[in-house]
Amino acid sequence: MRSTEMSFKSIVRELREMRDGIGNISRRRVEGRHWRNRTRSHIAPDVAPFEPSEQGQWANLPPELLFDIISRVEESETTWPARKVVIFCASVCKSWREVTKEIVRTPEECGRLTFPISLKQPGPRESPIHCFIKRDSDNSVYRLYFGLTPSEDESDKLLLAARRIRRATSTDFVSVTGTACNYIIANISYELNVLRTRGPRRMHCVMHSIPFSSIQEGGSAPTPTSFPRSFGEKASPPSVSDSKETAKDASSPSISSSAVPLPLQESLVLKNKSPRWHEQLQCWCLNFRGRVTVASVKNFQLVATVASPHNIPAAEQEKVILQFGKIGKDIFTMDYRYPLSAYQAFAICLSSFDTKPVCE
Repeated sequence: MRSTEMSFKSIVRELREMRDGIGNISRRRVEGRHWRNRTRSHIAPDVAPFEPSEQGQWANLPPELLFDIISRVEESETTWPARKVVIFCASVCKSWREVTKEIVRTPEECGRLTFPISLKQPGPRESPIHCFIKRDSDNSVYRLYFGLTPSEDESDKLLLAARRIRRATSTDFVSVTGTACNYIIANISYELNVLRTRGPRRMHCVMHSIPFSSIQEGGSAPTPTSFPRSFGEKASPPSVSDSKETAKDASSPSISSSAVPLPLQESLVLKNKSPRWHEQLQCWCLNFRGRVTVASVKNFQLVATVASPHNIPAAEQEKVILQFGKIGKDIFTMDYRYPLSAYQAFAICLSSFDTKPVCE
Protein backbone atom coordinates (compact mmCIF):
# COMPACT_ATOMS: atom_id res chain seq x y z
CA MET A 1 0.00 0.00 0.00
CA ARG A 2 2.86 2.42 0.72
CA SER A 3 4.21 2.06 -2.80
CA THR A 4 0.74 2.75 -4.16
CA GLU A 5 0.39 5.90 -2.05
CA MET A 6 3.81 7.15 -3.07
CA SER A 7 3.04 6.67 -6.76
CA PHE A 8 -0.03 8.90 -6.49
CA LYS A 9 1.34 11.58 -4.13
CA SER A 10 2.91 13.57 -6.92
CA ILE A 11 -0.29 13.38 -8.97
CA VAL A 12 -2.41 14.60 -6.08
CA ARG A 13 0.07 17.40 -5.28
CA GLU A 14 -0.02 18.72 -8.84
CA LEU A 15 -3.81 18.49 -8.94
CA ARG A 16 -4.10 20.48 -5.72
CA GLU A 17 -1.77 23.19 -7.07
CA MET A 18 -3.82 23.35 -10.24
CA ARG A 19 -7.00 23.65 -8.19
CA ASP A 20 -5.52 26.48 -6.07
CA GLY A 21 -4.43 28.36 -9.17
CA ILE A 22 -7.74 28.09 -11.01
CA GLY A 23 -9.94 28.52 -8.00
CA ASN A 24 -12.22 26.33 -6.00
CA ILE A 25 -13.59 23.53 -8.13
CA SER A 26 -17.33 23.29 -7.75
CA ARG A 27 -18.66 20.10 -6.26
CA ARG A 28 -22.20 20.73 -7.45
CA ARG A 29 -24.00 17.71 -8.80
CA VAL A 30 -24.82 17.98 -12.49
CA GLU A 31 -28.36 16.76 -12.95
CA GLY A 32 -28.40 13.24 -14.33
CA ARG A 33 -24.58 13.03 -14.52
CA HIS A 34 -23.30 12.92 -10.94
CA TRP A 35 -20.61 10.25 -10.64
CA ARG A 36 -22.63 8.20 -8.16
CA ASN A 37 -25.61 8.08 -10.50
CA ARG A 38 -23.81 7.15 -13.69
CA THR A 39 -24.90 3.96 -15.40
CA ARG A 40 -22.61 1.27 -14.05
CA SER A 41 -20.95 -1.42 -16.07
CA HIS A 42 -21.37 -5.14 -15.42
CA ILE A 43 -18.44 -5.07 -13.01
CA ALA A 44 -19.76 -2.35 -10.69
CA PRO A 45 -22.30 -3.45 -8.05
CA ASP A 46 -24.46 -1.02 -6.09
CA VAL A 47 -22.34 0.94 -3.61
CA ALA A 48 -22.94 2.90 -0.46
CA PRO A 49 -23.13 6.74 -0.57
CA PHE A 50 -19.84 8.61 -0.71
CA GLU A 51 -18.60 9.27 2.84
CA PRO A 52 -15.26 11.15 2.78
CA SER A 53 -15.06 11.47 6.54
CA GLU A 54 -14.54 7.70 6.87
CA GLN A 55 -11.90 7.23 4.16
CA GLY A 56 -9.13 9.72 4.86
CA GLN A 57 -7.53 12.38 2.67
CA TRP A 58 -7.48 10.30 -0.50
CA ALA A 59 -11.28 10.36 -0.58
CA ASN A 60 -11.40 14.16 -0.41
CA LEU A 61 -10.72 14.70 -4.11
CA PRO A 62 -13.73 16.19 -5.93
CA PRO A 63 -15.73 13.29 -7.44
CA GLU A 64 -15.61 14.74 -10.97
CA LEU A 65 -11.82 15.16 -10.78
CA LEU A 66 -11.33 11.67 -9.34
CA PHE A 67 -13.45 10.18 -12.12
CA ASP A 68 -11.38 11.98 -14.74
CA ILE A 69 -8.04 10.85 -13.23
CA ILE A 70 -8.97 7.17 -13.13
CA SER A 71 -10.56 7.33 -16.59
CA ARG A 72 -7.29 8.62 -18.04
CA VAL A 73 -5.29 5.91 -16.25
CA GLU A 74 -7.67 3.20 -17.48
CA GLU A 75 -7.47 4.40 -21.08
CA SER A 76 -3.68 4.73 -21.14
CA GLU A 77 -2.72 1.41 -19.53
CA THR A 78 -4.01 -1.24 -21.93
CA THR A 79 -1.77 -4.28 -21.38
CA TRP A 80 0.10 -6.01 -18.57
CA PRO A 81 2.25 -5.25 -16.68
CA ALA A 82 1.19 -1.58 -16.99
CA ARG A 83 -2.43 -2.67 -16.51
CA LYS A 84 -1.75 -3.30 -12.82
CA VAL A 85 -1.76 0.49 -12.26
CA VAL A 86 -5.55 0.29 -12.67
CA ILE A 87 -5.60 -2.29 -9.86
CA PHE A 88 -3.52 0.06 -7.72
CA CYS A 89 -6.17 2.77 -8.20
CA ALA A 90 -8.80 0.42 -6.79
CA SER A 91 -6.55 -0.28 -3.78
CA VAL A 92 -6.16 3.31 -2.55
CA CYS A 93 -9.43 3.62 -0.62
CA LYS A 94 -13.13 2.84 -0.85
CA SER A 95 -14.12 5.79 -3.05
CA TRP A 96 -11.25 5.13 -5.48
CA ARG A 97 -12.24 1.44 -5.60
CA GLU A 98 -15.87 2.15 -6.46
CA VAL A 99 -15.00 4.70 -9.16
CA THR A 100 -12.48 2.27 -10.68
CA LYS A 101 -15.05 -0.52 -10.73
CA GLU A 102 -17.49 1.85 -12.40
CA ILE A 103 -15.04 2.77 -15.16
CA VAL A 104 -13.53 -0.63 -15.95
CA ARG A 105 -15.61 -2.60 -18.45
CA THR A 106 -15.91 -6.35 -19.00
CA PRO A 107 -13.57 -8.23 -21.38
CA GLU A 108 -16.48 -8.61 -23.80
CA GLU A 109 -16.78 -4.82 -24.03
CA CYS A 110 -13.14 -3.74 -23.95
CA GLY A 111 -11.05 -6.83 -24.72
CA ARG A 112 -8.96 -6.38 -21.55
CA LEU A 113 -8.38 -8.42 -18.40
CA THR A 114 -8.28 -6.36 -15.20
CA PHE A 115 -9.84 -7.70 -12.01
CA PRO A 116 -9.81 -11.44 -11.09
CA ILE A 117 -13.51 -11.72 -11.96
CA SER A 118 -12.54 -10.97 -15.58
CA LEU A 119 -11.32 -14.56 -15.84
CA LYS A 120 -14.89 -15.80 -15.47
CA GLN A 121 -16.46 -13.28 -17.83
CA PRO A 122 -16.87 -13.88 -21.61
CA GLY A 123 -14.10 -12.69 -23.88
CA PRO A 124 -14.51 -10.13 -26.70
CA ARG A 125 -16.84 -10.91 -29.61
CA GLU A 126 -14.47 -10.01 -32.43
CA SER A 127 -10.74 -10.34 -31.74
CA PRO A 128 -9.66 -13.11 -29.33
CA ILE A 129 -7.67 -12.73 -26.11
CA HIS A 130 -4.23 -14.33 -26.54
CA CYS A 131 -2.82 -16.52 -23.77
CA PHE A 132 -0.34 -19.36 -23.45
CA ILE A 133 0.04 -22.41 -21.22
CA LYS A 134 3.30 -23.64 -19.69
CA ARG A 135 3.51 -27.32 -18.77
CA ASP A 136 5.69 -28.34 -15.84
CA SER A 137 6.04 -32.06 -16.58
CA ASP A 138 8.08 -32.80 -13.44
CA ASN A 139 5.37 -31.51 -11.10
CA SER A 140 2.34 -32.13 -13.38
CA VAL A 141 1.37 -28.46 -13.13
CA TYR A 142 -0.15 -26.39 -15.95
CA ARG A 143 -0.06 -22.59 -15.76
CA LEU A 144 -2.09 -20.18 -17.87
CA TYR A 145 -0.45 -16.82 -18.67
CA PHE A 146 -1.72 -13.70 -20.41
CA GLY A 147 0.12 -12.60 -23.53
CA LEU A 148 1.18 -13.56 -27.04
CA THR A 149 4.35 -15.47 -26.13
CA PRO A 150 6.47 -16.12 -23.02
CA SER A 151 8.85 -13.33 -22.09
CA GLU A 152 12.53 -13.83 -21.41
CA ASP A 153 12.51 -12.09 -18.03
CA GLU A 154 9.79 -14.31 -16.51
CA SER A 155 7.49 -11.32 -15.91
CA ASP A 156 4.46 -12.98 -17.52
CA LYS A 157 1.06 -12.39 -15.96
CA LEU A 158 -0.12 -15.63 -14.31
CA LEU A 159 -3.88 -16.11 -14.63
CA LEU A 160 -4.70 -19.67 -13.53
CA ALA A 161 -2.95 -22.90 -12.61
CA ALA A 162 -3.96 -26.56 -12.28
CA ARG A 163 -2.31 -29.79 -11.18
CA ARG A 164 -2.86 -33.18 -12.82
CA ILE A 165 -3.67 -36.07 -10.49
CA ARG A 166 -3.77 -39.57 -11.96
CA ARG A 167 -6.24 -42.02 -10.44
CA ALA A 168 -7.04 -45.67 -11.14
CA THR A 169 -9.94 -44.97 -13.51
CA SER A 170 -9.57 -41.28 -14.33
CA THR A 171 -7.33 -38.24 -14.43
CA ASP A 172 -8.23 -35.08 -12.52
CA PHE A 173 -6.94 -31.57 -13.16
CA VAL A 174 -7.37 -29.73 -9.87
CA SER A 175 -7.23 -25.95 -9.72
CA VAL A 176 -4.49 -24.58 -7.47
CA THR A 177 -5.61 -20.95 -7.77
CA GLY A 178 -8.66 -21.30 -5.53
CA THR A 179 -12.44 -21.49 -6.20
CA ALA A 180 -15.45 -23.25 -4.71
CA CYS A 181 -19.02 -24.50 -5.24
CA ASN A 182 -18.43 -26.87 -8.14
CA TYR A 183 -20.84 -27.68 -10.92
CA ILE A 184 -20.37 -29.09 -14.40
CA ILE A 185 -19.82 -26.43 -17.05
CA ALA A 186 -19.02 -28.72 -19.95
CA ASN A 187 -18.85 -32.30 -21.10
CA ILE A 188 -16.02 -32.90 -23.57
CA SER A 189 -16.16 -36.11 -25.60
CA TYR A 190 -13.36 -37.48 -27.77
CA GLU A 191 -14.69 -39.90 -30.37
CA LEU A 192 -13.24 -43.39 -30.51
CA ASN A 193 -10.92 -44.24 -33.39
CA VAL A 194 -10.96 -48.03 -33.25
CA LEU A 195 -10.01 -48.46 -36.92
CA ARG A 196 -7.01 -46.14 -36.46
CA THR A 197 -8.03 -43.99 -39.43
CA ARG A 198 -5.92 -40.95 -40.25
CA GLY A 199 -6.87 -37.65 -38.70
CA PRO A 200 -6.77 -35.58 -35.51
CA ARG A 201 -8.89 -36.14 -32.44
CA ARG A 202 -12.58 -35.39 -32.90
CA MET A 203 -14.00 -33.34 -30.03
CA HIS A 204 -17.58 -32.66 -29.00
CA CYS A 205 -18.02 -30.09 -26.23
CA VAL A 206 -21.40 -29.38 -24.58
CA MET A 207 -21.25 -26.11 -22.60
CA HIS A 208 -23.79 -26.68 -19.82
CA SER A 209 -23.45 -23.13 -18.46
CA ILE A 210 -23.73 -21.24 -21.78
CA PRO A 211 -27.05 -21.13 -23.68
CA PHE A 212 -27.04 -21.56 -27.46
CA SER A 213 -28.98 -18.29 -27.67
CA SER A 214 -25.80 -16.44 -26.62
CA ILE A 215 -24.43 -16.61 -30.19
CA GLN A 216 -27.72 -15.66 -31.82
CA GLU A 217 -28.46 -12.06 -32.74
CA GLY A 218 -29.15 -10.07 -29.58
CA GLY A 219 -28.08 -12.95 -27.33
CA SER A 220 -25.79 -12.71 -24.32
CA ALA A 221 -23.64 -15.12 -22.32
CA PRO A 222 -23.72 -15.36 -18.50
CA THR A 223 -21.49 -12.62 -17.05
CA PRO A 224 -20.77 -12.92 -13.29
CA THR A 225 -20.03 -9.62 -11.56
CA SER A 226 -18.46 -11.02 -8.38
CA PHE A 227 -17.22 -14.20 -6.77
CA PRO A 228 -19.47 -16.13 -4.35
CA ARG A 229 -19.72 -14.35 -1.00
CA SER A 230 -19.47 -17.61 0.95
CA PHE A 231 -17.81 -20.91 0.17
CA GLY A 232 -19.89 -24.07 0.45
CA GLU A 233 -18.88 -26.22 3.40
CA LYS A 234 -19.15 -29.37 1.31
CA ALA A 235 -17.63 -27.98 -1.86
CA SER A 236 -14.88 -30.13 -3.32
CA PRO A 237 -11.78 -28.76 -5.05
CA PRO A 238 -12.50 -27.54 -8.59
CA SER A 239 -11.34 -30.06 -11.10
CA VAL A 240 -11.41 -31.29 -14.65
CA SER A 241 -11.97 -35.03 -14.84
CA ASP A 242 -11.10 -37.33 -17.69
CA SER A 243 -13.21 -40.47 -17.39
CA LYS A 244 -12.06 -43.66 -19.13
CA GLU A 245 -14.97 -45.90 -18.22
CA THR A 246 -17.57 -44.74 -20.76
CA ALA A 247 -17.94 -45.45 -24.47
CA LYS A 248 -16.46 -42.03 -25.15
CA ASP A 249 -13.48 -40.46 -23.46
CA ALA A 250 -15.26 -37.61 -21.65
CA SER A 251 -14.10 -34.68 -19.51
CA SER A 252 -16.24 -32.69 -17.08
CA PRO A 253 -14.65 -29.33 -16.27
CA SER A 254 -16.01 -27.57 -13.19
CA ILE A 255 -15.98 -23.95 -12.09
CA SER A 256 -17.09 -21.97 -9.07
CA SER A 257 -20.78 -21.19 -9.24
CA SER A 258 -24.08 -22.22 -7.75
CA ALA A 259 -25.99 -22.14 -11.04
CA VAL A 260 -27.92 -25.14 -12.34
CA PRO A 261 -26.60 -26.58 -15.64
CA LEU A 262 -28.78 -25.88 -18.67
CA PRO A 263 -30.80 -28.64 -20.37
CA LEU A 264 -28.91 -30.29 -23.23
CA GLN A 265 -31.20 -28.85 -25.91
CA GLU A 266 -30.53 -25.30 -24.70
CA SER A 267 -26.76 -25.62 -24.26
CA LEU A 268 -24.15 -24.31 -26.65
CA VAL A 269 -22.33 -27.17 -28.38
CA LEU A 270 -18.82 -26.80 -29.77
CA LYS A 271 -16.94 -29.14 -32.11
CA ASN A 272 -13.44 -29.17 -33.51
CA LYS A 273 -13.06 -27.54 -36.90
CA SER A 274 -12.35 -30.11 -39.59
CA PRO A 275 -8.79 -29.89 -40.96
CA ARG A 276 -7.82 -30.52 -44.58
CA TRP A 277 -5.26 -33.03 -45.80
CA HIS A 278 -2.18 -31.40 -47.31
CA GLU A 279 -0.77 -33.68 -50.02
CA GLN A 280 2.66 -32.06 -50.17
CA LEU A 281 3.19 -31.96 -46.42
CA GLN A 282 1.40 -35.27 -45.89
CA CYS A 283 -0.39 -34.02 -42.78
CA TRP A 284 -3.67 -32.55 -41.59
CA CYS A 285 -3.66 -28.74 -41.60
CA LEU A 286 -5.61 -25.92 -39.97
CA ASN A 287 -5.04 -22.18 -40.31
CA PHE A 288 -3.89 -21.05 -36.87
CA ARG A 289 -2.77 -17.68 -38.26
CA GLY A 290 0.78 -18.17 -37.04
CA ARG A 291 -0.18 -18.96 -33.45
CA VAL A 292 0.76 -22.67 -33.68
CA THR A 293 4.12 -23.83 -35.01
CA VAL A 294 4.49 -27.48 -33.94
CA ALA A 295 2.39 -30.34 -35.29
CA SER A 296 0.58 -32.19 -32.49
CA VAL A 297 -2.48 -34.35 -32.05
CA LYS A 298 -3.43 -32.01 -29.21
CA ASN A 299 -3.90 -28.99 -31.52
CA PHE A 300 -7.52 -28.00 -32.13
CA GLN A 301 -9.93 -25.21 -33.07
CA LEU A 302 -13.49 -25.16 -31.72
CA VAL A 303 -16.49 -23.69 -33.54
CA ALA A 304 -20.21 -23.72 -32.76
CA THR A 305 -22.30 -26.70 -33.86
CA VAL A 306 -25.54 -25.46 -35.40
CA ALA A 307 -28.66 -27.64 -35.31
CA SER A 308 -31.39 -27.20 -37.91
CA PRO A 309 -33.95 -25.02 -36.12
CA HIS A 310 -31.29 -22.45 -35.22
CA ASN A 311 -30.74 -19.63 -37.67
CA ILE A 312 -27.08 -18.61 -37.40
CA PRO A 313 -25.21 -16.70 -40.16
CA ALA A 314 -22.54 -18.73 -41.97
CA ALA A 315 -19.84 -16.26 -40.87
CA GLU A 316 -20.72 -16.86 -37.21
CA GLN A 317 -20.52 -20.62 -37.71
CA GLU A 318 -16.97 -20.30 -39.04
CA LYS A 319 -15.69 -18.16 -36.17
CA VAL A 320 -13.12 -19.97 -34.04
CA ILE A 321 -14.23 -19.63 -30.42
CA LEU A 322 -11.22 -21.40 -28.92
CA GLN A 323 -7.94 -22.53 -30.44
CA PHE A 324 -5.15 -24.40 -28.73
CA GLY A 325 -1.82 -25.51 -30.14
CA LYS A 326 1.80 -26.34 -29.51
CA ILE A 327 4.68 -23.89 -30.06
CA GLY A 328 7.41 -25.58 -28.00
CA LYS A 329 8.24 -28.65 -25.95
CA ASP A 330 6.12 -27.54 -22.99
CA ILE A 331 4.50 -24.33 -24.26
CA PHE A 332 1.06 -24.08 -25.88
CA THR A 333 -1.00 -21.14 -27.08
CA MET A 334 -4.62 -20.63 -26.02
CA ASP A 335 -6.74 -17.99 -27.76
CA TYR A 336 -10.38 -17.58 -26.74
CA ARG A 337 -13.26 -15.27 -27.47
CA TYR A 338 -16.95 -14.76 -26.66
CA PRO A 339 -18.91 -16.60 -25.30
CA LEU A 340 -16.14 -18.49 -23.45
CA SER A 341 -14.32 -17.13 -20.42
CA ALA A 342 -10.63 -17.70 -19.67
CA TYR A 343 -11.59 -20.17 -16.93
CA GLN A 344 -13.80 -22.22 -19.24
CA ALA A 345 -11.28 -22.15 -22.09
CA PHE A 346 -8.48 -23.29 -19.77
CA ALA A 347 -10.59 -26.19 -18.49
CA ILE A 348 -11.31 -27.37 -22.05
CA CYS A 349 -7.62 -27.17 -23.00
CA LEU A 350 -6.59 -29.16 -19.94
CA SER A 351 -8.67 -32.09 -21.16
CA SER A 352 -6.47 -32.26 -24.28
CA PHE A 353 -3.33 -32.96 -22.23
CA ASP A 354 -4.40 -36.40 -21.05
CA THR A 355 -3.37 -39.42 -23.14
CA LYS A 356 -6.20 -40.94 -25.20
CA PRO A 357 -4.80 -44.06 -26.97
CA VAL A 358 -8.07 -45.12 -28.66
CA CYS A 359 -9.01 -41.61 -29.81
CA GLU A 360 -6.05 -40.77 -32.03
